Amino acid sequence: MTIFSKIVAGEIPAYVVAETVEFLAFLDISPLAEGHVLVIPKKEVDYIFDLDDTTYTGLQIFAKIVATGLKKAISCKRIGIAVIGLEVPHAHIHLIPMNSVSDLNFSRPKLSFTPEQLEATLEKIKEALRDN
Repeated sequence: MTIFSKIVAGEIPAYVVAETVEFLAFLDISPLAEGHVLVIPKKEVDYIFDLDDTTYTGLQIFAKIVATGLKKAISCKRIGIAVIGLEVPHAHIHLIPMNSVSDLNFSRPKLSFTPEQLEATLEKIKEALRDN
């Protein structure tokens, strides 16, 4: 069972931004930028291109909805999207507020936020999603 499946099962806490029956979006706790969100299918599948077509397209649509709220909540030029898939064997999409291409450089040192800062970011994003 992956760490993401443990989050889905409620065994590990997460800063959940949005959730449906099939998908979950939560703040990355080792982000590249404030508001860095991970979007996952609740069904554990290692490689994103091994998802069935319905789950794959649903994940992309869910990510688009989350990205729209994220863009309203966090000041940035764009929301970057990345699928790397090497660090956790559970398909996931990174949504990262960005102002330049270098903001998507995963070899950069990760940021560290306090639980209070993460909670404040979470609330900004959830409020923006409610306003959609």
